[in-house]
Amino acid sequence: MDILTKAVNRRIGQAMHNYTMLDDSDRVLVAVSGGVDSLVLAWILNSWVYKAPISYKVLAVYIDNGFDSRTADKVEGQLQNIEIPYLIEKTNFWERAVAAEEGRSVCYHCARLRRNRLFSIAQKAGYNKMAFGHHKDDILETFFINLLYAGNLSTMVPKQKLFDSRMHIIRPMAYLEKNDILKIAAAAGITPVKNPCPQDKDSKRQEARKIVASLCAMDPKIKSNIFAALANIRQDYLLDIKHCN
Repeated sequence: MDILTKAVNRRIGQAMHNYTMLDDSDRVLVAVSGGVDSLVLAWILNSWVYKAPISYKVLAVYIDNGFDSRTADKVEGQLQNIEIPYLIEKTNFWERAVAAEEGRSVCYHCARLRRNRLFSIAQKAGYNKMAFGHHKDDILETFFINLLYAGNLSTMVPKQKLFDSRMHIIRPMAYLEKNDILKIAAAAGITPVKNPCPQDKDSKRQEARKIVASLCAMDPKIKSNIFAALANIRQDYLLDIKHCN
């Protein structure tokens, strides 16, 4: 039996098609954190290499921020099981983030260092796409984070152009929910590696997750409705101070 059900396979395909995520001869760097989302994404993209109507190459990259040296070995074991080409790079980003100032959190600095390093690796190795394991729940949570804490209406998008279109970020699992990903992981024998970051659970994302869960508890359709609303913007019915004078 196929690990991906028809429904899940269709939603992945719809996201890929709607946002034109992959093209022939693409070189895709998969950003792996060790969590279940990024490992499942690595498995999906590596599996599709053999059945996609186009030809593309994938490379999974794990940046060890320097929390616990044993974590990288565990992530490497999972990548070997997936049988995807991979690169693991050890850094001291955690120490550098703790020492940083600018009034930003340690998480901000650590994430920025990791993201910049991923872009650097991709640029030097000639990768034109960078894939992240974000899914529908992540997109909804980001919307609420920006709404409640940043005062703007925005979220992460399934495909994003960067550096004058020389690099594209893609999120092939944008139409999948967390439960879908957990089922894929179980069927594929993927074991997530616990994040060793001491501040892993201390974030606004955890708060946004609770808000989304509480809303969905009232009506299961709410999640899909909010997700649909993000692509159904009625600009004329939003505040625009510049045009109200």
